[in-house]
Amino acid sequence: MGVKWLVAAVVIALGLGACDAGDQGDGKVVYEKVCTTCHGPTGTPDATMVAKLGVRDLRSPELRARITTYLVENQVKHGSKNKLMPAFEGAISDVQIKAVADYVSSKQFLERK
Repeated sequence: MGVKWLVAAVVIALGLGACDAGDQGDGKVVYEKVCTTCHGPTGTPDATMVAKLGVRDLRSPELRARITTYLVENQVKHGSKNKLMPAFEGAISDVQIKAVADYVSSKQFLERK
């Protein structure tokens, strides 16, 4: 079983596949249902996730200085180069990927507490 199937199983288990039509384009909802497991509710992963998987802090000044919707969308679609972050393309819709990319790259994302 490949990583895509594992991701799909996680997404289904988390209930993202059951989002209603209004949630499909809501980046905050997608983030909360898919991304918080690794990146934490505020975008700052816990120390265990950093140590074991090298999960990035989505609030770090270094990342925020260069973050764009395209950068996030590409990462979510294709995963990380080191393959520790799986590709979500095919596991969630393109609309959901774009929505979460817009949300994570926004100033609104930094307002999470």
